[in-house]
Amino acid sequence: MIFEKNIFSPNQNALDTAILVLDDCNTLSFAAAVDPMRAANRRAGRTIFRWRFFTPSGEKVHLTSGLVVDAPAIANLATCSLLIIVAGFRLEEQATPRLLSSLRRLARQGTPMAAIDGGPWVLASAGLLDGHIATTHWEDLQAFSIRFPQVNVRRDRFCISDRFATSGGAAPCIDMMLYLIDKRHGSDLSRRVGGAFLYDPVPASQQSASSAPRSVRRNAHIARALSLMDATLEDPLPIPVIATRSGLSLKTLELRFQSHLGLSPKAHYLTLRLSEAHRLVTDTSLPIRDVALATGFGSPAAFSRAFRSAYGTTARALRQG
Repeated sequence: MIFEKNIFSPNQNALDTAILVLDDCNTLSFAAAVDPMRAANRRAGRTIFRWRFFTPSGEKVHLTSGLVVDAPAIANLATCSLLIIVAGFRLEEQATPRLLSSLRRLARQGTPMAAIDGGPWVLASAGLLDGHIATTHWEDLQAFSIRFPQVNVRRDRFCISDRFATSGGAAPCIDMMLYLIDKRHGSDLSRRVGGAFLYDPVPASQQSASSAPRSVRRNAHIARALSLMDATLEDPLPIPVIATRSGLSLKTLELRFQSHLGLSPKAHYLTLRLSEAHRLVTDTSLPIRDVALATGFGSPAAFSRAFRSAYGTTARALRQG
């Protein structure tokens, strides 16, 4: 097979796509990869995407919703024009030497690869993202950057770096797939595919990852404040500093947060930090003291009080339960 130098460029040929599905991946992320291709074929009136499913070992995989994908092992895939990896949880466990070897083999052939949600962890575990720009789910960005220091991690919804594309989750994956359709087949088809889902793509100027509602992200000052908060959970900034960096007075920042989010900036900042702490407690084995430090609490006692107030239990009891 002759590989395209850049799949994100005009090409009317059908793109032969392989979709690698891992256990415990998000159903929305799975659909976000597949359904834009289906809709593009329908709107184009011809086959511009072909796809096949694969699993890491040939065993059935179960999505978080309970849906089952029964497909051959990725080791059986000889070639494809694009490999899309959809992953979610239990990434270290599933990134087996056999799976990583298959990915490296396909990469040596020049196969373009896209990774969604937890998929970038799998590519990075294979050493394929070293030296590349990449992103992953916003909750995991800090841990990802620590685990893979050779990757240039960005807080973007999706990134394209040479033959590798990475996306931070389901909605960013739709943005990425619409971008692929746009570049290969034109903006008119991309708009019609987006319209089929009643989907409003995030403008390129607002591609930074954020958990905030889209109506909030479109307020540039609030979006800047939220981005600063997301980026400084480990070392929180004083609220007046956030106001200044966001181009607002402290009073205006407080009024806009109350109006848009129903919380003061200080309360929202604390909610973000405690939400990240809850995730680290439940999803990782990081010591509780390190969880406290990673979310900006200078003392275990302060962390314990705040965590108990928010969740009605201590971090230690939550983990043991």
